[in-house]
Amino acid sequence: MASESGLNGDPNILEEVSETKRDKEEEEEVKKTEKKDEEHEKTKTVPFYKLFAFADSFDFLLMILGTLGSIGNGLGFPLMTLLFGDLIDAFGENQTNTTDKVSKVALKFVWLGIGTFAAAFLQLSGWMISGERQAARIRSLYLKTILRQDIAFFDIDTNTGEVVGRMSGDTVLIQDAMGEKVGKAIQLLATFVGGFVIAFVRGWLLTLVMLSSIPLLVMAGALLAIVIAKTASRGQTAYAKAATVVEQTIGSIRTVASFTGEKQAISNYNKHLVTAYKAGVIEGGSTGLGLGTLFLVVFCSYALAVWYGGKLILDKGYTGGQVLNIIIAVLTGSMSLGQTSPCLSAFAAGQAAAYKMFETIERRPNIDSYSTNGKVLDDIKGDIELKDVYFTYPARPDEQIFRGFSLFISSGTTVALVGQSGSGKSTVVSLIERFYDPQAGDVLIDGINLKEFQLKWIRSKIGLVSQEPVLFTASIKDNIAYGKEDATTEEIKAAAELANASKFVDKLPQGLDTMVGEHGTQLSGGQKQRIAVARAILKDPRILLLDEATSALDAESERVVQEALDRIMVNRTTVVVAHRLSTVRNADMIAVIHQGKIVEKGSHTELLKDPEGAYSQLIRLQEEKKSDENAAEEQKMSSIESFKQSSLRKSSLGRSLSKGGSSRGNSSRHSFNMFGFPAGIDGNVVQDQEEDDTTQPKTEPKKVSIFRIAALNKPEIPVLILGSISAAANGVILPIFGILISSVIKAFFQPPKKLKEDTSFWAIIFMVLGFASIIAYPAQTFFFAIAGCKLVQRIRSMCFEKVVHMEVGWFDEPENSSGTIGARLSADAATIRGLVGDSLAQTVQNLSSILAGLIIAFLACWQLAFVVLAMLPLIALNGFLYMKFMKGFSADAKKMYGEASQVANDAVGSIRTVASFCAEDKVMNMYSKKCEGPMKNGIRQGIVSGIGFGFSFFVLFSSYAASFYVGARLVDDGKTTFDSVFRVRKQNTQHVDDKCLPLRVS
Repeated sequence: MASESGLNGDPNILEEVSETKRDKEEEEEVKKTEKKDEEHEKTKTVPFYKLFAFADSFDFLLMILGTLGSIGNGLGFPLMTLLFGDLIDAFGENQTNTTDKVSKVALKFVWLGIGTFAAAFLQLSGWMISGERQAARIRSLYLKTILRQDIAFFDIDTNTGEVVGRMSGDTVLIQDAMGEKVGKAIQLLATFVGGFVIAFVRGWLLTLVMLSSIPLLVMAGALLAIVIAKTASRGQTAYAKAATVVEQTIGSIRTVASFTGEKQAISNYNKHLVTAYKAGVIEGGSTGLGLGTLFLVVFCSYALAVWYGGKLILDKGYTGGQVLNIIIAVLTGSMSLGQTSPCLSAFAAGQAAAYKMFETIERRPNIDSYSTNGKVLDDIKGDIELKDVYFTYPARPDEQIFRGFSLFISSGTTVALVGQSGSGKSTVVSLIERFYDPQAGDVLIDGINLKEFQLKWIRSKIGLVSQEPVLFTASIKDNIAYGKEDATTEEIKAAAELANASKFVDKLPQGLDTMVGEHGTQLSGGQKQRIAVARAILKDPRILLLDEATSALDAESERVVQEALDRIMVNRTTVVVAHRLSTVRNADMIAVIHQGKIVEKGSHTELLKDPEGAYSQLIRLQEEKKSDENAAEEQKMSSIESFKQSSLRKSSLGRSLSKGGSSRGNSSRHSFNMFGFPAGIDGNVVQDQEEDDTTQPKTEPKKVSIFRIAALNKPEIPVLILGSISAAANGVILPIFGILISSVIKAFFQPPKKLKEDTSFWAIIFMVLGFASIIAYPAQTFFFAIAGCKLVQRIRSMCFEKVVHMEVGWFDEPENSSGTIGARLSADAATIRGLVGDSLAQTVQNLSSILAGLIIAFLACWQLAFVVLAMLPLIALNGFLYMKFMKGFSADAKKMYGEASQVANDAVGSIRTVASFCAEDKVMNMYSKKCEGPMKNGIRQGIVSGIGFGFSFFVLFSSYAASFYVGARLVDDGKTTFDSVFRVRKQNTQHVDDKCLPLRVS
């Protein structure tokens, strides 16, 4: 009863219930929209050959060498099957003097190892280096194209988060699709062709029978690739949207913090993560099902081949080695088709990622800042005329801003545009800068239509100082230098002096070399505006546009900035968009704009003559507002005074407050507003800067314990246990397969009756193994996908939640910029998934294989088992060094690409400033410099990886040669049988031969 009456009586609870319902409806609406977006995105890809559209002649040379290496490397395994067949016959048909026959074949294995070493080196280094070079070129072209786009493109088609996400994420997918994955695909194709050529030459009849498995293998592989491509595209879209949330939140963290919008930002981010999680789980399950189907087809093919091979030995006079040669050649060839699925999925993901990027690269804007067409005069006088202009913003086509708007501004005069917000004042500035073109009418400078001028040249004659000064993540000197190309330090200092900026700059520890932080967060509003004015002074424009340049400043800062502006307005055509009318009294003409029309114009004195005029009304409104503000300010100051007195009386309370503020970043962020202290005072910034310099030096990020990461996966322990059991089952399948192969080899050399019985029995066992695979593989990948994707989701969510609650000062550090954090959340979280997903599954599977393999090998022949074991560290050490090299280079490259991403992030986020100062080339030069280091590392990584990869194959084939030679000696000495030799060799290298090497390339 109590609860019932409470529910009925409390309007707050009713309101909460109705809000919850509204939220649910909104969520459903968002889901529907996202679903439509995903369906739209998934279907769009570029043709594969178009990925190489930006390759140069050296890239083509590298790709040709890589292709030749891939073909040579791919033929290595089919040639090995020939040698393997010869080995089996050498063991099976020679009861005495086996060593002589086997040693000749073993020597051929060594030569094959040397050949594949050279081929593998060419393959991997050729494709990796060309992929790195082309990806760098695509990144650069994409940014260059983004910078040349008109402002309408940024209003409608893209945002900063999407651009940075595509540059850091999508280029990796494109690089993957046109780098070493292409070499791997060619290698596998060569293995496929080589395997079947050898099989047909050795015995066409058995090969034809085995061909029945090929259509099934191809269908399974194709289905797998299609499913992965679709789910990857869906996950990609979700991550792109999540990246936008990150960029928008961190880029405007002060606004988010002041409105306590952290919860909403986290909620939006988490919504997109759920979509990505679902896509990841579906991808994991479908991959496992595809792999399981492939193994079922493979084992059933073995069953058919063993049974029919036995018949051919009896009926057609085939040898045991010949049958095994054909079986392994066909299955090596056909298995290579199954292994192309990661390559196909990489190609599909790369094609999908390239669509949007290439579409943007090919886009030619209507207002092209890179166009060299148009008039270039010696100079301009500065007459401006807007004649009968009709205009709507592209993002709001239904909202007409101007209907027949006309305005003339003669050269050397100052014209102020005043009026209510949304009346069209700033639109005039945008049209003069040619950020937009009017739908009808003309914008003229010196009587010439703005469209007839070369855009870059005419913008170089126009200076813009906007309400929100945009500074880049660089030094004060670099920010002022945007005003003029190749500006000297003296010119920069002179501009700072004229802008009233030199006083505060000289007080800073590093002076002009002081870093301003992301978006200039290290400086106050007045300081930022003075640097923006200095930038405009350095440009020395004929036309100066001041778009509410002082409206966001306090009274003192406004006075200082206004002084600087008054100095540079002399002898220039100046258009002032003003909010505070006190700043425009000295203008030659004041135009009052209302709803896109000029309702009054004249000088300040002339307009005041009409007390009922629009200008007079605006003056009165502002004076009333100012008197209200003054009263509020007096009240505020008295409250500060009373607070000071109370804090003197209670100094202990003050100490505790300061302690609390320093220990909790979240509370310190709001403390100034809470106690009513005025913000943005110049002296505070200098003090903060000095304090920053005394802070302790930056330390390298510590390595996190694997147990700490595992602890984050605690809720998924049951899932991980089930996945581990499935992985262990998969691991045991391979050692069992080794026993079957060695038993079949022995069976082929038995008397006819025994041969027939044994081959039929082993064929059935092969089929049983196939059905075990189709259960174990999907279970393994599905369970580990759940655990891995949950971990990624949890880490991303936790990191983002932690980041948005950090104190604002933390974001002033260059390594905590929105671009870097966005790239970190995108790439690093996905990397951690590898520990729980593929890596953990592979580790459990390999441990299971090793354990079972060792037991079987030592039971078969302990002497040979020890010899083979002694060679395993060579392969393992090579793998370890290879991974160590890869890890070191990729870490450096990723960090440096993070810095390049920040340059792009700054430029795209401040596109109007970049466009107005014609700074596109300057941004591109900075970006190219930041990309030089990663490029060199990528090339070095390609060479080292090629050597490591080639050496892997050499060690593999050399170990075959050594182990079979030792086995032949043991057979001659009567210490083992030939089937035990194959059993030991197969068991002890199963996990290396069949798992590690293919994985390291794919």
